[in-house]
Amino acid sequence: MFDHPPLIDIPFEHRHQCWFCGEPSAMPLHYEKQRHTPHPAMMLPTCKECFNIAKQHKLTSVWDCQMAVKDALMRLYEKHLAIGINWTKQELEDSEFEDKVFGGFKKSAWMMYEIARDRVNYRPWPLSLNGIPIDDVGYNDGFHFDGITYRSISQAIAFHAKQGVLDKRFLEDIVSIVGKQRFGFALRIAQINIAAVPELKRQVIDDLRQEHQN
Repeated sequence: MFDHPPLIDIPFEHRHQCWFCGEPSAMPLHYEKQRHTPHPAMMLPTCKECFNIAKQHKLTSVWDCQMAVKDALMRLYEKHLAIGINWTKQELEDSEFEDKVFGGFKKSAWMMYEIARDRVNYRPWPLSLNGIPIDDVGYNDGFHFDGITYRSISQAIAFHAKQGVLDKRFLEDIVSIVGKQRFGFALRIAQINIAAVPELKRQVIDDLRQEHQN
């Protein structure tokens, strides 16, 4: 019978919150340990939206995954976040939006902005299992590669995928398997297979998984 990884310790004040964004939690995300993962396997409470994002961007640690989720939320709620750039709460309240088209915007716009802002700005509580803290191994120092410091491995992947016209998801999958310490190797694999059909890319991923079995 398959044993689920342990649930992280949840402080009382966060007992119903998503670890990624602070919204009400709905389901646990299972994060399995790979050879290069700097922490044990674990389960994290998540809302449905963060769960669906996180399971696609597990990358090399839960902290890298968390940053990828934050980046995705920023893209998804870009228009909501822009409300706070273009307006103040008082300006919206004082606006003359009263008709059917804009009246609803006036009533809900600032609330939508605040919800999106708070989710993106949310700082997860420190990880621990059974009362034992889990060191973030310098995660907040960013990711360094080829003389450049990136905010995260997620940002480095997005940058190199765009610059090299690479398949971002394919590169993510490779890094998830080989670890960010071998980012240069992952880039070479993605570059070599830049024109590969999806079936061949899946085979490459399967072969890499076989080589990196725990």
